Amino acid sequence: MLDTAIIGMGRWGQTLVDSVQGRNDAGIRFVAGCTGRPERAADWAARQGIRILPSFEAVLADPAVKAVAIASPHGMHADQVIAAARAGKHVFVEKPFTMTKASAQAAVEACRAAGVVLALGHNRRFLPAIAQMKAMLADGRLGTLLHVEGQFSGPGALAYTPGMWRADPKESPLGGMGGMGIHMVDMFINLAGRIAEVTVQSHARVIDNGLDDTTAALMRFESGATANFATLAYAPRLWRVGLFGTDAWAVLHGHENLVTCTRDGTPQEQVFPRVDIEAAELAAFAAAVAGGPAYPLPAEDAIHGVAVYEAMIGAAASGSTYRVA
Repeated sequence: MLDTAIIGMGRWGQTLVDSVQGRNDAGIRFVAGCTGRPERAADWAARQGIRILPSFEAVLADPAVKAVAIASPHGMHADQVIAAARAGKHVFVEKPFTMTKASAQAAVEACRAAGVVLALGHNRRFLPAIAQMKAMLADGRLGTLLHVEGQFSGPGALAYTPGMWRADPKESPLGGMGGMGIHMVDMFINLAGRIAEVTVQSHARVIDNGLDDTTAALMRFESGATANFATLAYAPRLWRVGLFGTDAWAVLHGHENLVTCTRDGTPQEQVFPRVDIEAAELAAFAAAVAGGPAYPLPAEDAIHGVAVYEAMIGAAASGSTYRVA
């Protein structure tokens, strides 16, 4: 069992813990942690059997902690990953991995140098429907991939109030990108490969808390395929990703409903079972630490996802197309 500390006990940190705590099949348990406002998490931590330590440094100094799961504000991730690696702790980190390509590379190198496992929390990689879409690309059922479409939206910005870190434009550039849209960037990379260039429009159409509520992008992959993408931070929740090839298309609505259609056919729907994707990603992290299969998100993809995010920020600010470094 991998004894792990949770770094950040807000809503998402608690979601991660709740997904696996007390499950013998997960291979991971949370034994300690730290958070910015411990008084808010005290009752929950007591119910989960988690010791709240006074600081991140105290967590790293605790010999009972073998790994950390980082669910802190985005801007803290890089330094925390590097410090954890140097302390010999395995690292699971929530998205966005870091905020710049250079810091992502430094974090990856720190983990490699320390010989610790690094896992990034893009949980949609664990959906059975996504495995099916990857298989359709790999075996040629879609033909040549021409275009990818994606949207990940939700009304989260309604809850962002002054003083919350998520309401800080430095922590949440491009509105919904940090909380939602970065997942779709990773999904594009997972399905269709590296992204070469981006053009982005991002603005606040409705909300007035300093964040954008509407972010849309056009992208081109290194393969030559194109993509369009939107993340809306003030809209009903929607996850959709589609692949469009010369011979067929496949569109996933939500996490379970995959609709496919060949050029001369009629659409066919396949409904996949629900999966606890938070539990799945943490179990995969624990398995990798135990010497099992490598965590199914290569470090190179993690770095490239941050590079795309950084390019999107630059493209939106400049009004021009940015090449991904």
